[in-house]
Amino acid sequence: MGTTGRKRTGTQKKGFWGFIDNIEGDKVVWIIVFLLIMISILAIFSSTSLLRQGDKDRMDFISEHLVVVGIGLGLIFGLYNIKKIGLFRVLSQLGFGLSAVLLSLLALHVRIPGVIEAERINGAWRTLNIAGFQMHVFEVVKVAMVLYLAWAIHGYKEKRLRYGNTDLQKRLIYMYAPILIVCVLTLMGSGSSAVFIGAILIATLLIGGMPFKEIALAGVAGIAALLLIVGVYNATDGKVFKKFERIATMNSRLGANYDAAVRLKDVPERSREFYRILGEIKQPYSAKIAVHEGKILGKNSGNSTQKYVVSNIYGDYMFSFLVEEYGLIGGIIVIFLYVSLLARGSTIARLCNNEYAKIAVGGLSVLITGQAFMHMFVNVDIGPMTGQTLPLISHGSFAFLVFCIAFGVILSISRMARKRIKAEEEAALPIYDSSIDDIQASLGIVEQIDND
Repeated sequence: MGTTGRKRTGTQKKGFWGFIDNIEGDKVVWIIVFLLIMISILAIFSSTSLLRQGDKDRMDFISEHLVVVGIGLGLIFGLYNIKKIGLFRVLSQLGFGLSAVLLSLLALHVRIPGVIEAERINGAWRTLNIAGFQMHVFEVVKVAMVLYLAWAIHGYKEKRLRYGNTDLQKRLIYMYAPILIVCVLTLMGSGSSAVFIGAILIATLLIGGMPFKEIALAGVAGIAALLLIVGVYNATDGKVFKKFERIATMNSRLGANYDAAVRLKDVPERSREFYRILGEIKQPYSAKIAVHEGKILGKNSGNSTQKYVVSNIYGDYMFSFLVEEYGLIGGIIVIFLYVSLLARGSTIARLCNNEYAKIAVGGLSVLITGQAFMHMFVNVDIGPMTGQTLPLISHGSFAFLVFCIAFGVILSISRMARKRIKAEEEAALPIYDSSIDDIQASLGIVEQIDND
């Protein structure tokens, strides 16, 4: 009888560590999720000032966020426990239809009191109030469309798509047309979100192996269409394409100058114009101050001063706040977590033997990391304001839950690749190391050899 392996006796782990050992999803992604959530709880508690904001105080904010975190973790574990990839694939084909309906309701400014109402927040139509529940439509569209494209590309490669006589027609019907429709509808509510969603969906097509030249041509066509809409809107002072009112906001942000010394030069102090300009530049300028004052080690937790200036620093300017309190070191740690997610996501995608799973994991990883870096760029004054949150860290109940869904899908799919990942990692280790026996002998570990 030959030796087949070794097992330890009396060393089976129970309790918490046993629970950790039994988690089948990718443990690196689990660690990233929990670290991001812990940073979020700490940062939101620290970034909410001691002053009341409207009808809420600091404990109201943190209590609300803890409830959202609990629901989010429930979503992650619930999705993680789904073991049939076919269920995700079936639901994903509804992604485009869901996105188109929600965006159309926003564009039409639908208002059915008590049932569904489009809401205008900060000058933009972004949310739907459905029976008292506020839904941020663009957040849903991002994840839904990535999963939809994963389904479409998988169906295309498996020859399962029904409509279209040629491959090009199928790609036009199931991929390019839905992306164009979603981006145009999104443009009515947010120019930056339309550009970002378009870029993420193009990246998803590339992950899926669609023809590069064709995608490049479609991208050029999309940019040309955007420039045409913007040009006609500007030339007619908004009389044509009235629904694209956010173009005016996009124009102002692209050309905005947030340098207080320049903007307030020669403006009479305490005049109406002085306060108007100060109101325009206060948030982005204060974000730059926060980054500058953080230096290398930061001011330490709770010592931020800019949270008293920027009312929603825990949302659109969370990265600036983190750098102010925890310095460059804290900022690098956050960046490292998102880069690690992208790297791990690419590993999981590469080792998946299912095309849908590969594209879904790759697309969602690019979405989360891409939004994180977009948020950071805005916070350090690289690019115009966009209003994008820092995934799983910024305050924002609905956005937080949507990204929990994205992480839940990634962790569920990672089960499919876990054996291949483990095999690859073990292949990188020495086949046998005699020092292991010496260490075990010194610790008194008893081993039993199993024989056939």
